[in-house]
Amino acid sequence: MIRSAARLCIAAAALCCALPLAARETQGPVVEAPAGAVRGQAVDGLHVFRGIRYAEAPVGQLRWKPPVPARRWDGVRDATRFGASCHQPPSRPGSLYAPAEMPAMSEDCLFLNVWAPQDARDAPVFVWIHGGALSGGTSSDPMYDGAALARQGLVVVSINYRLGVLGYLAHPDLSRESPEGVSGNYGLLDQIEALRWVQRNIAAFGGDPGNVTIAGESAGALSVMYLMASPQARGLFHRAIAQSAYMITMPALRETVHGTPSAEQTGLELSRRLGVRGLARLRAMDPQELTIKAALAAYMPLGNVDGKVLPAQLVDVFDRGQQAPVPILAGFNEGEIRSLRFLLPPPPADAATYEAEIRARYGSLAEAMLARYPSTDLDAAMLATTRDAMYGWTAERLVRAQTALGQPSYLYFWNHGYPAMDQSGLHAFHASEIPYVMGTRAGTPPAWPKVPDTTADNAMARATREYWASFARDGRPAAAGLPAWPAYGEARAYMAFAGTPQPGEHLMPGMFELVETVVCRRRAQGDQPWHWNVGVIAPVLPEGVAGCP
Repeated sequence: MIRSAARLCIAAAALCCALPLAARETQGPVVEAPAGAVRGQAVDGLHVFRGIRYAEAPVGQLRWKPPVPARRWDGVRDATRFGASCHQPPSRPGSLYAPAEMPAMSEDCLFLNVWAPQDARDAPVFVWIHGGALSGGTSSDPMYDGAALARQGLVVVSINYRLGVLGYLAHPDLSRESPEGVSGNYGLLDQIEALRWVQRNIAAFGGDPGNVTIAGESAGALSVMYLMASPQARGLFHRAIAQSAYMITMPALRETVHGTPSAEQTGLELSRRLGVRGLARLRAMDPQELTIKAALAAYMPLGNVDGKVLPAQLVDVFDRGQQAPVPILAGFNEGEIRSLRFLLPPPPADAATYEAEIRARYGSLAEAMLARYPSTDLDAAMLATTRDAMYGWTAERLVRAQTALGQPSYLYFWNHGYPAMDQSGLHAFHASEIPYVMGTRAGTPPAWPKVPDTTADNAMARATREYWASFARDGRPAAAGLPAWPAYGEARAYMAFAGTPQPGEHLMPGMFELVETVVCRRRAQGDQPWHWNVGVIAPVLPEGVAGCP
C-alpha cells in the first residue's frame, strides 16, 4: 500500500504543467521566482504555496549523493498540493505522535512550502524544520501548518529533508566516491540547500533573505544546532529557535569516539545485517524496504563529524565559540520524557536500590544527584534525570554559549498543562508546545490529548505565537500586554509558560552545573557517550578529572 501511494504521488507531480497566463490570477496567486513560476492558493489573506521543489531528487543509483539545486522550470507549476514525504518507517506502536495515516512517500521528496501574507514585502522569514528523530516526520503534517504564524507578519517556510538510512548513511565506499572524501549528513545537506533556495527565491514571495530565522523541535532543534555548527550553512540564517534540542554524542566519520562506533563502521555493520554487499545492491533496494529493514536493524540516524559539513562535536564547536553568532531562543518542557518512556532505564526495585545504584555510579557527585533527584518518588526522579541530561542541560548550554558571543539569548521552560493532558499522565510532554507556537490546535495527531478551545488556552497560544514571531522579526521576543521576556544574561533569566507567561531567574538551580560536570568528565574519559545513559544505568563516573569539577 505504501509503495502504491508513493507511485500515485509521483504520478501526480508529473502532471503539473504550465497554465495559460490569462488563467493565472483567477486560479490562484502566481509568483515569478528565480526558480520558476508557481501558482498557489489565496486563503484568508495569505498566499500559500505547497510542494515547491528546491532540489533534484537523488534517487536510485544517485542515492546517497549531496542534493543538486532544482533546475529552473518553464511555465507555471501548480503549488497547491504538498509534495511527497521522504521515506520513513511506520510509527512506533501506540505512539502519541503517529499520524492519522502514513503520508505518500518517495525518494523524490525534496520539497518545501511557503505561507506569506498577501501584501508581504521584506517580511521576516521563519523556516521550520520538523522533528522525528531524523527518521520520521514531514512538512505536510497538519500540526506544522504555517498559516497562524504567517498572520503574525512572517513568511513561513517548511521543508522536507532525507531521513533515516537514506539521509544519514555513511560508508567507506560512499566516502571514496565523494570528491570531499566524506559520506553521511545528506539530510543536513538537504536542509542547507533549502536555505540556499530561500536566499535565492524568498524575496519573490515577499520575504527578506537578510532576515531568516531557523526553527525546529526535537530532531528539528538538533538540526538547528547542526546548522549553527556547519561552516556550509554560515550566512544562510540570522536567528535560531531550538525547542527541546539534545546535544548528545555524535559519531565521527572514521574513528570510534566516546564509545561510539564510527559512522562508516556503522554503515558496514548495517550492510552486513541486511545481507546486502556493495553500493550497487544497496542502491537497487526498494527505498521503503531499505528504510524499514534499517530501522529494524536498530540503525540510528545522526549527523557525523566529517570535518567538512560538521567540523567537530557540537559541545566542542560551542565551547570554542565557533558556531554561528546569531541570537537564540531555546528551551525545554517539564514533562519531556512522559511521552518518551522508552528512553528510561528499567525502574529499580525500591528506594534503597535506587540510592545504592546512584552512589555506586556517581561517586563524589552521588549526594548532589540524590538531592536533585530524590528517591521519595522514583518515577519522578527518573523522568527528571533523563529530561535534564538531554533537554534541560542542552537548552541552557545554548543560551549560555550565545550569550558568551554577545548575542541576545532567551531561555524558556514549558510547564503548561490542560485537563486531557494531565489526566493522561502527560503534563507538558515532549512537543506539547508546538500547537501553541504554530496555532494548530486542530492539527494534532489522533492519540494526542486534544488541546482545549478555552479562553485560557487560546490566550496562551496567542502569547506564544507573538513571542516567537517577535523574536523572528527583530531578535527580541515580545507580546502585547504580556510580561517582558528578559535576556538570559548574568541573572540567568528565563520565561516560564504555565497558565500564563511568567519571567523568572535561575531555572532549576544546580541542574546545569551538575549535568555539565558529568558531561565534562565523560568527555575527558573519552570512552563513554553522553545521552540517556544516566541515573541507575550510568557508567561509573571517573573522579579527579583534570579541568572538570
